This record gives sequence, structure tokens and C-alpha cells, in this order.
Amino acid sequence: MEAFKILFSTSTGLMSLGVIVFIIGMGWFFSRMFARKMREDGEAERVRKAAHE
Repeated sequence: MEAFKILFSTSTGLMSLGVIVFIIGMGWFFSRMFARKMREDGEAERVRKAAHE
């Protein structure tokens, strides 16, 4: 319980919490962006193959 008290009450703990939240958010953003780019590239490749047939 002492760790949570330090995490939420001290400036160092709050900065650490902010970094943790930021890193999780950045991971979520990049995973969504990479998944979208892979999906778009797959669709573009199917269109290119269909155009050559």
C-alpha cells in the first residue's frame, strides 16, 4: 500500500505515473496505426494484382 501512496502523492510518483500512462497510450496508438497500414497495404496489393489480370 505504501507504493500506491508514494505513486499518487509525490511529484516523482506522479511523473512516473504520467510516463507509464503515456507509454501505454503510445503503444495503443502505434499498434492501431500499424494495423491500419498493414490492412491498407494488403488492399492495395489486391487491387494491383487484380489490375494485372
